[in-house]
Amino acid sequence: MTSRRGFLKAGGLALFGIGLGGVPTFVAQAAEMIKAPGLFKRRKTLVCIFQRGAMDGLMAVTPFNDEYLKAARPTLFISAAKNPNGKSLIDLDGKFGMHPSMRAFESVFKEGRLAVVHGIGSPNSTRSHFDAQDYMESGTPFNKGTASGWLNRAVGILGHDAATPFQAVSLTSSLPRSFYGDHPSVAISNLNDFALQMKGNPMGANMAAKSFEDLYDQTSSELLKDTGKESFEAIKMLKKVDTKTYKPENGAIYPNSALGNSLKQIAQLIKLNLGLEVAFAESGGWDTHFNQGTENGIFARNVNDLSESMMAFWTDMGTLQDDVTVMTMTEFGRTVKQNGTGGTDHGRASCNFILGNDVKGGKVHGLVNSLAVENLEDGRDLKVTTDFRSVFSEVVDRHLNINKDNILFPDWNGNHIGMMRS
Repeated sequence: MTSRRGFLKAGGLALFGIGLGGVPTFVAQAAEMIKAPGLFKRRKTLVCIFQRGAMDGLMAVTPFNDEYLKAARPTLFISAAKNPNGKSLIDLDGKFGMHPSMRAFESVFKEGRLAVVHGIGSPNSTRSHFDAQDYMESGTPFNKGTASGWLNRAVGILGHDAATPFQAVSLTSSLPRSFYGDHPSVAISNLNDFALQMKGNPMGANMAAKSFEDLYDQTSSELLKDTGKESFEAIKMLKKVDTKTYKPENGAIYPNSALGNSLKQIAQLIKLNLGLEVAFAESGGWDTHFNQGTENGIFARNVNDLSESMMAFWTDMGTLQDDVTVMTMTEFGRTVKQNGTGGTDHGRASCNFILGNDVKGGKVHGLVNSLAVENLEDGRDLKVTTDFRSVFSEVVDRHLNINKDNILFPDWNGNHIGMMRS
């Protein structure tokens, strides 16, 4: 008998939404549903957010005592000294300061629930967005031919053949590189209006007009009827929850942004208890070559959206916070020195954020040396002192109880850095 995993692989199940934004209409009763037995056993969930475009880690979390950085960024440097407009850096430890637009993170950092890893990046020195993202999502930074993504391999290690098409969900219009591979995963851009599309079917767009029930009842494939039954039951379960609004819990207010809406929908899927274990979302606009801004501007808006969205999600999770860890990633950082158009160019190391109750928070992990020119990579960039694989593997190992780093990252034999609790 063909396994359900085999069915999903062959069928290439993908869910996609019609339009972006909008508040999903099928899960306002999610809070009620978690009180009743769910369709699947409650599981821990890892939420990954890819900041596409390469975030300037030195502006997000600034080593504010570094005089070389201050000199290299005469119009971009933000001070930690208090000023009347309240736009100074948020002093984290007397050495690093968080961007003032990330004020939403301050309380969870002080509570020890948010950790920062600085100097993180890829050992591959490419400054191509496409290549760097591909390497980071495949988890093999020196192998361009890797077919699968590291998160898909994580899904394979977790197993759970029988049950749910919602084990791994990306809130994107297409499947991200991280989810490529043999194991079940779906892409959903909007849960409000979604349809079923079979991968590789040129008539797939026409399927949007058909209901899941029609597809299920009319199919002539015994494979689909027999081995896909639980998958369709899960999908039909979503369809039956018919209500107009979803009300986040605990006073959580999500930004009306692509990331905010994605995290809101991830929260809804978690509460519906459909077996979600790995979730993926994206945040764009981090390629700040021009007019990056300081306390205000493009970068400030981006980090404000990131922090506000993550904190809305965290607040919304309430009693489920122990089951959730959120981790950000970005393909590389920016140059130490600002350019002639008030921005920064493609660099090397950046920083990332990990939010959860099993995180050793309240600390900036990693190593950032003095930013004197002689300490910079190629005389221009913050050096990568923490391989992204050492962080990603530790988060997955501790939160999802996966201890097979040789499968997750087959070309890596490094060590964890100790930013997760045992």
